[in-house]
Amino acid sequence: MPLSSAPISAPIARQGDGADPYAWLQARDEAEVLDYLKAENAWQEQQLADQAGLRETLFQEIKARILETDLSLPSPWGPYLYYTRTTAGDEYPRHYRCPRPVDGSHEADEAREQLLLDPNELADGGFLSLGAFSISPDHQRLAYSLDTSGEEVYRLFVKDLDSGQIHSLPFEDCDGSMTWANDSQTLFFAELDDTHRPYKLYRHRLGEEAAHEVFCEPDGRFFLSCLRSSSERQLILQLGSKTTGEVWVLDAEQPQQPFTCLAPRVEGHEYDVDHGLLEGVWTWFIRSNQDGINFALYHAPQTDHSVPTRADWQPLVAHSDTVMLDGVTFNARAITLSLREGGLPVIEVRPQGLPAYRVQLPDAAYSLYVQDSLEFDSDRIRLRYQSLNRPAQVRQLLLDSGEQRVLKQTPVLGEFDADAYVSQRLWATAADGTQVPISLVMRRDRQGLPAPLYLYGYGAYGASLDPWFSHARLSLLDRGVAFAIAHVRGGGELGEAWYRAGKQEHKHNTFDDFIACAEHLIAQGVTRAEQLVISGGSAGGLLIGAVLNQRPELFKAAIAEVPFVDVLNTMLDPDLPLTVTEYDEWGNPQEPEVHARIKGYAPYENVRAQAYPATLVIAGYNDSRVQYWEAAKWVAKLRTHKTDDNLLLLKTELDAGHGGMSGRYQGLRDVALEYGFVFKVLGLAL
Repeated sequence: MPLSSAPISAPIARQGDGADPYAWLQARDEAEVLDYLKAENAWQEQQLADQAGLRETLFQEIKARILETDLSLPSPWGPYLYYTRTTAGDEYPRHYRCPRPVDGSHEADEAREQLLLDPNELADGGFLSLGAFSISPDHQRLAYSLDTSGEEVYRLFVKDLDSGQIHSLPFEDCDGSMTWANDSQTLFFAELDDTHRPYKLYRHRLGEEAAHEVFCEPDGRFFLSCLRSSSERQLILQLGSKTTGEVWVLDAEQPQQPFTCLAPRVEGHEYDVDHGLLEGVWTWFIRSNQDGINFALYHAPQTDHSVPTRADWQPLVAHSDTVMLDGVTFNARAITLSLREGGLPVIEVRPQGLPAYRVQLPDAAYSLYVQDSLEFDSDRIRLRYQSLNRPAQVRQLLLDSGEQRVLKQTPVLGEFDADAYVSQRLWATAADGTQVPISLVMRRDRQGLPAPLYLYGYGAYGASLDPWFSHARLSLLDRGVAFAIAHVRGGGELGEAWYRAGKQEHKHNTFDDFIACAEHLIAQGVTRAEQLVISGGSAGGLLIGAVLNQRPELFKAAIAEVPFVDVLNTMLDPDLPLTVTEYDEWGNPQEPEVHARIKGYAPYENVRAQAYPATLVIAGYNDSRVQYWEAAKWVAKLRTHKTDDNLLLLKTELDAGHGGMSGRYQGLRDVALEYGFVFKVLGLAL
């Protein structure tokens, strides 16, 4: 299919025989497929060529707000402080350590620092993703893993930190994880199967050529992972599907021994495990949904000879119908609960021997999580806090007293005043009467009149889209464009029930909620349909594709990044990465009822002859999660069916995966392209 590099008209993909006329685009690396993708890239470049100057302006403007040379907060561990430094012009931060100051401060001593790893040198201008970055317990070695294609397949390395010598471990098809035992000689890592699922755990002792398989998970729905407990005394092997969990444990001092199962899997029982202290006694802690969907916390004392059975679990934090127990952080002196209540994250601290308390914060809508629990015996932890109009802060929390101190706030260079922007929480009413939260931010001086609006959504896997600050977003806000997040069902913002109400047979709620949010913003005079741009990526791209088919007249433009739009065909192919593991999220279309349900909303299947908004679609050629052809097939079908003259653009990153290009400047240029598309479609004069 020879196509010129600069077509004067949009590329039209040929239609093959059979039920899926664009299935030929799935023939990876075939010349015809690559020619088509390159022609689409050329068409996109040609259509946006008049914006080259604007994109450069936006790139420089965004970059100018970012402190390009900066130091992360050093984290203490053993005799060292560990930290990263970004340098102007570099795509990636460098990793360092320095000796821990004797005065107990956390100030880095640049005169005595040691460079541990420089990803800029390793990338050499190409794609690079750093997987594991794991220091051995004796602080003598660094285990790290690299993906150089975007396919999320990693090579494993160990660096001797005294000599600087690097050893490449001779293992392939690795998921990138690397976990040390306490002897600082034994590493555990996971291998991927043909569907890109981590399914085997191996043990490797440094100096040996071989690795020994210690666990294999045959069930294609279950992912395998290995981590160190908070106490640093146990290794935890976590097995999990979307609905069921199982945990095996091993004394970190005895890595040659086999793992022991804590509680055999029971369908529908999700649990995870950690190890720490409770009233001075070494204890197993289990977060489980056995008493309710919002999870509760249990404990069981550690014994010398065996792990506790499920019958030994004793309640510590009871299940709540209104509060979700999202996670737990353990230190020697306190247990920190990460909760969700009323659509927002809440941190509750339970110091040993002292009353529990909740962390108080200044904003009505925000993002908050435990960023760093520091060392197990530390008397403090670090929280990361931000809102739509407030840059991210790292806050130190003294566990006993609850005293907070802002250690670092992400700087915004140039003129910036958080109070110049107003952040709001709105509620839309869905078709079935459900109240759906919306987070909204705009310039304070633009309130009261309909404004261009960028509406973002996701709504899958129970993921919570808590409000976050963005340096780049200021380029929208300062030009009068408002930004909103639709917290639709299928996400986790309002707990497990909110997630379950947007998956499987309830997936239509995700789309209905998003449409309701758009309609509410229009009805409230925040925006108008001719000013409304919508965006989502991956499973959020499925959301965008579905609502475009259902209500195209409601939107002016759409951006879909690595969109999961060929849902039916993907879920019918168990040989593709992740398909089998996704049955619990979407259903198995081999079952007639499920097949009909997915076919009823799948964006690719439901493209029809109608006018569609202007649409920009982004794909990653090496994407192992959402294959490039989903976007390509969807765009090809849209081209032949849509009845309008609105822009339809496909950009395939030929050297990237699911997360796009890997460097920070490359990422800013991608944002500049998307924002330029928004300004072009909305006809904003800049």
